[in-house]
Amino acid sequence: MELDKDIRSTQEVRDLVKKAKAAQLEFKHYNQAQVDKIVKAMADAGFEASERLAKMAHQETGFGKWEDKVVKNQFGSRDVYNSIKELKTVGVIGVKEGGKIVNIAEPMGVVAALIPSTNPTSTAFFKSLISLKTRNAIVASPHPRAVNCTAEALKVVSEAAVAAGAPKDLIQCMTIPTLEGTEALMKHRDVAVILATGSTPMVRAAYSAGTPAYGVGSGNVPAFIERSANYEKAVLDIISGTTFDNGTLCSSEQSMIVDRPIIEKVRKFASENGAYFANAEEKIKLEKAVLKDGRINPEIVGKCAKTIAKYAGFSVPDSTKVLIADCKKVGKEEPLSVEKLSPVLAFYSVDGWLEGCHKCIDLLNFGGIGHTMAIHSNDQEIIMKFALEKPAFRIIVNSPSSLGAVGYTTALNPSMTLGVGTWGGSIISENVTAKHLMNIKTLAFETNPINKGGAVNSLGNAQAGSKFNTSGSFTQQIEERLRARAGNPSLNSESSFLQKKSYEETNKKVYGSGLSESDIQKIIKDFNS
Repeated sequence: MELDKDIRSTQEVRDLVKKAKAAQLEFKHYNQAQVDKIVKAMADAGFEASERLAKMAHQETGFGKWEDKVVKNQFGSRDVYNSIKELKTVGVIGVKEGGKIVNIAEPMGVVAALIPSTNPTSTAFFKSLISLKTRNAIVASPHPRAVNCTAEALKVVSEAAVAAGAPKDLIQCMTIPTLEGTEALMKHRDVAVILATGSTPMVRAAYSAGTPAYGVGSGNVPAFIERSANYEKAVLDIISGTTFDNGTLCSSEQSMIVDRPIIEKVRKFASENGAYFANAEEKIKLEKAVLKDGRINPEIVGKCAKTIAKYAGFSVPDSTKVLIADCKKVGKEEPLSVEKLSPVLAFYSVDGWLEGCHKCIDLLNFGGIGHTMAIHSNDQEIIMKFALEKPAFRIIVNSPSSLGAVGYTTALNPSMTLGVGTWGGSIISENVTAKHLMNIKTLAFETNPINKGGAVNSLGNAQAGSKFNTSGSFTQQIEERLRARAGNPSLNSESSFLQKKSYEETNKKVYGSGLSESDIQKIIKDFNS
């Protein structure tokens, strides 16, 4: 008799975590050079497989455009790697206060990675890279709709990691994803931290699992075009942002808010560049297609504008890139004011930046608080007012929010997991990256003595004669000890040999007429034999 799926899924989780934990206990002793070699190999392999995996993800999920998924895969491999390659994650990672504070990196352990169906392969690349960069193992729970492409993406980077010297079982992926199995993964005693990217219920489940977790919230991104903006660039940015991979990024634009003096120019230019403005009757049909039982209809997620219009029951020109409907309110009475995860925009007219400000706040409060918004303006004072007053932790200026928020068109840390802060129910308000997967140990010297007496009080002034007095190389000694503990070869074996020889000569005890301690021990051994 075959066991029920939930039982098989739970048992699989136990087996995967066990293997990942054993591998991580070995991997945690690797030095920085070894870690960096492995992570680079993973990134290179992921980048090379970007197109194949993009097509696989599109075919399996039915979401988005495979051409855009290639870009996301390249971003999740190459761009993420470039952003973390110089990050120190092994041994001493910082010395502060003149040597009185020393920070030492430690891995967390096994990372439970929840992978969404909207960005399955790029998120798999991203989470595996930042996990191994910090000497952690990873066990992924793919969305049931994206099991095969997620598993294949992780297989690509896993094989590259092993070929570069990593332990075999560092990267694991569930093949029988169920709610019960994912819950067992998040609650497993050997899982150190959860990286949750996906639906709001899943993120809430991650935070309630009892395991430390980084979760993200939903995005309901408003994009405001203020009267001083280059409105043509703004329109093109918003259209390209909301249509990128058919709107499957959580940072995609969901609403266009336009200042009244330029509204007709914006409408005309948008229509000339692929926007279709629905009439009153078509808007009602669109609302019914986008929402089912008060929630986003999965049948329209990640679909192109023409397909969505056909599904809703009206036709649009073949050149249509985005569907736009005029809206006045925000909330349940205005269905298109929600996050739609598709190239569908709510369109609002406002009179001045202050009214635009209030509209953006209303939209953020309705399902996108803490996430992202965009402002298109050439008035620096107004831009700063938006930065100071909006309840969003990423305010993208004069750029597509979908790609700006993840760090593709801006200088933000490249990431596929965007924190929404406590406003959105997350412990983190910035883009999640490798630095968030390290434990940091701190060595702290005395700064306010209670008792007098000679003692080392920083790395910079070890007393003469002390074995730690190495002219500023104490951090190097810590590195050497970490390598010795790991059983790894020294990066400079000649230097280590000379240090060892110098230590032996300095501490050599002489007995009688030139007899050393080793000579005495040899005489005793010969006598007893």
